[in-house]
Amino acid sequence: MRLIILGCAWLMVGIGVIGIFLPVLPTTPFMILAAALFARSSPRFEQWLLDHPRFGQPLIDWRREGAISQRAKIASVSLMAVSYGIVVFFGPPQLWLKLLIGLILVACAAFVLTRPAPGH
Repeated sequence: MRLIILGCAWLMVGIGVIGIFLPVLPTTPFMILAAALFARSSPRFEQWLLDHPRFGQPLIDWRREGAISQRAKIASVSLMAVSYGIVVFFGPPQLWLKLLIGLILVACAAFVLTRPAPGH
């Protein structure tokens, strides 16, 4: 079971890294999930992720306070808006599907925006 969890953790890291380059795929939720999976399968890799210069501090902020930095909130919501623009202009032709995607993105944006900032 430990190896399955470890494999899933690495899968989440991989998807998170891909998300750095694709505006429609968020990075942080995958890294949060990877850290949680590493905590259950490999303390060494969990520590590596928490010490990572790019991902470490946001993960620590999330664990301690459920907090998201202002910069991350702006980036997240901005990329959601860009993604939705892509869906509207190039996505499926069904209006109901575009509206459903919009509703999901609004809910995600509301969640992100209502998280506290680190240290507050």
